[in-house]
Amino acid sequence: MKNYYLAFLIIVLFCSFNKVETGVKIVFPEITGPIQITNNDNQHFFASYYGINSWSGDQKYVTVLETDIKYKLPDENDPATLGLVDMKTNEFIPLTQTRAWNFQEGCMAHWLETSPDSLIIYNDFREGRYVSVILNVYTRKELKVFPYPVSAVSPDGKKAVSINFSRIRITRTDYGYGGEGQDARKEIPLPADDGLFLLDLETGKSKLIVPINLVKEMIPQVPKDGIEYFCHTRFSKGSSKIFWLARAIPNWNTVAFTVNIDGTEIQRCFPDNWGGSHFDWLNDNQLMITAKYEGKQDAHILFTVGKQDYKRLGNGLLDYDGHGTFSPDGKWMVTDTYPSLGMREQKIYLMDMKTEAVYPIGRFPMPAEFNGYWRCDIHCRWSPKGDMIGFNSTHTGSRQVYILKLTNQ
Repeated sequence: MKNYYLAFLIIVLFCSFNKVETGVKIVFPEITGPIQITNNDNQHFFASYYGINSWSGDQKYVTVLETDIKYKLPDENDPATLGLVDMKTNEFIPLTQTRAWNFQEGCMAHWLETSPDSLIIYNDFREGRYVSVILNVYTRKELKVFPYPVSAVSPDGKKAVSINFSRIRITRTDYGYGGEGQDARKEIPLPADDGLFLLDLETGKSKLIVPINLVKEMIPQVPKDGIEYFCHTRFSKGSSKIFWLARAIPNWNTVAFTVNIDGTEIQRCFPDNWGGSHFDWLNDNQLMITAKYEGKQDAHILFTVGKQDYKRLGNGLLDYDGHGTFSPDGKWMVTDTYPSLGMREQKIYLMDMKTEAVYPIGRFPMPAEFNGYWRCDIHCRWSPKGDMIGFNSTHTGSRQVYILKLTNQ
């Protein structure tokens, strides 16, 4: 306990030292304590991966999944209820059920910018296939059903990325879906007919823009009896590029890539041995990825696509693998930690992008019972106006959704 508080004090003092040394007045926003917006009658968590907007455009509602499963890997026989939480009353409003979900990424629910207050897209398992569904949250009417699950949706709401969640189920179990809703191609190390698909949400047409075998010469050799798979996709802020990770089992070799949405200019993000893990786009050309800086130390690294201008963020305070994501105005980055040894605390930090001063804004112990495929990462996300940060936590012994409110930014 004493060691933690000593480390906490050092961070605060470091932030204060930064203010004096740089001659720049850093005014961090005032932040409320964590506000729980879901009740304890069931388990609740945001319905998408970290960094994805969960709020409607008017910020009246957030998308949340509800389940009675607590310590189990969900499969296709375990439906979760997809619903909205009213930000004024904290009422959970059920919308539908989904059988394509996991505790890490939910059902990949996204609000569509084409109608940001009423339309969402989410994944489901129907008639033996993974699909994605566009739903009007007010009428409950399904407008479109695509025969492809979505992994990312472009900020303009017109395109989506689809990947093979059955292949992920056999390579990174807790990020895939049960039910074999796609052909995992588990006997093919580098398939030519699987990879990164671009889905047009207006026409429903899809196109394979990066086959897995296309990156064969850009990745480490796939181990004998191993397979390569794609995961963790994200569109750039202007919807012109896509980021993703290529990984192999059993040794988990990882290479981070970007590509234009037409499939041109496939580029590696880092030199050999840097790997890559968590990520977010700052704009249409710059992004942050946690990776091994110079192949040695995990760090939050900012760089420009196509340039060798790697910058280690946080003045040494963010040298670890966290889930960093930028505020809508690009002024702040919020990130988290995995559970610490001993106290098992998951911490949240806010960084000023101009000075890289880091400020601790929360710490939440994760009970040991949540070790496993059902673990609960903090997984922060920003509201569209940048005045709220949402996250998941089990620090009360139950998986629930919380927000931090920011003022005086």
